[in-house]
Amino acid sequence: MSLDPSIIAALAQQLEQAELSATPLDKITSQYPALGLDDAYAIQDAIRTAKALRGIGVDGLKMGLTSAAKIKQMGVTEPIHGFLNADHGYTSGADIDIGRLIHPRVEAEIGFVLDRPLQGPGCHIGDVLAATAYVVAAVEIIDSRYRDFRFDVASVVADNTSAAGYVLGERRVPALGLDLKHLGIVLRKNGQVAATASGAAVLGHPAASVAMLANMLGARGRAIPAGVLILSGGATEAIPVSAGDQISVDVQSLGSVAARFFR
Repeated sequence: MSLDPSIIAALAQQLEQAELSATPLDKITSQYPALGLDDAYAIQDAIRTAKALRGIGVDGLKMGLTSAAKIKQMGVTEPIHGFLNADHGYTSGADIDIGRLIHPRVEAEIGFVLDRPLQGPGCHIGDVLAATAYVVAAVEIIDSRYRDFRFDVASVVADNTSAAGYVLGERRVPALGLDLKHLGIVLRKNGQVAATASGAAVLGHPAASVAMLANMLGARGRAIPAGVLILSGGATEAIPVSAGDQISVDVQSLGSVAARFFR
C-alpha cells in the first residue's frame, strides 16, 4: 500500500495530537489495515518534520523490538527504529511529570554516542565499537498513543515506536574494553527488583543493534550522525509506572540512573 501524501500528513497530525493531548486513539491499521512499513515510516517522518517546524529538534535515535521474544511476538523479521525528541531528555535523579502521558512504561537500556557518523550497508559490531565515543546507562520512557497499549508493527512505527522520553546516567564510559554483551542490568521499582537482564538481551549484543540501525538507515540513504544519543533497545521488559513511583537502573560498569514520577 502507498498512501497519498495528504493521508500521511493527516495521520501524522492525529498521532501527534494524541501525544500532545495525552488522548489515546485506535491503532492506524483499524482504519488502514493494509498499512505497510514504508508508509508507517513516512508518517513517522512527517511527525518529525512537524516537531522541527515548532522548534523541537531531534536528540537521538532509538531501536525497538530488539529482543527475540518481541520479534517473535510481533511477527517481524527485524527490529524497528524511531527518534528521540529534544524536549524529552532528563538526567539521572529527575522528577518527571507523567500527566502528559497516557500509559507510561520504562525499560532499561544501554545508550551509545558516536564520535563519527555510521552508515550501512555492511556495518557490524566492530564498526560500532570503533566509532563509539562512550556508552551510558539509560532508562527509556515509552507511551503508546494507542488505546489500551494495543498495536501492530506498522502502527507502532508510525507512532514513533512509542517514544516518550529518556533518562541518562552521569557516567560516560568508553566502549572499547567493556564486555557489553555480558554487562549485568537490574531495574528496580520503588526499591524492589522488577527486572534483570544482560547486554545480550539486545540482539545478542547491544552494539549489534546500533549496527543494524546504521544498516536500516543506510537502506534509506541516511546515516547515524556523530554526537547523538542512540538507545540500543530495551534490555528488560517494559514496566508500567504511575505517579509516586521511583525507578532506578544499575548497569554493571556504567553505574546507575534513576528518576521519580509525579502528576
